[in-house]
Amino acid sequence: MPAYFIADQLEITDPETMNMYRSKVAATVEQYGGKFVVRGGNPQTIEGVWSGKSIIILEFSDRDAVLAWYHSDKYADLKTMRIASSKANIIIVDGV
Repeated sequence: MPAYFIADQLEITDPETMNMYRSKVAATVEQYGGKFVVRGGNPQTIEGVWSGKSIIILEFSDRDAVLAWYHSDKYADLKTMRIASSKANIIIVDGV
């Protein structure tokens, strides 16, 4: 069953570092069989309260693949870079 890494990027605090992160992250995602489904976008709230400005959705074959990528040595430095340069809420959810 596919699984999704969903990030609601609330704020970019260091655009230069975030640009460096963006230029390198796709290669690590692909190494774990993942792909970008949504990258940024223009969210429009149609119900409830949603504060997201930029949504990122990655699709992987299953939850184990998401976690393998997220905790991998290949992503570790980039994850540190992302955390240092932005604020986000992130979840993993199983697909159908």
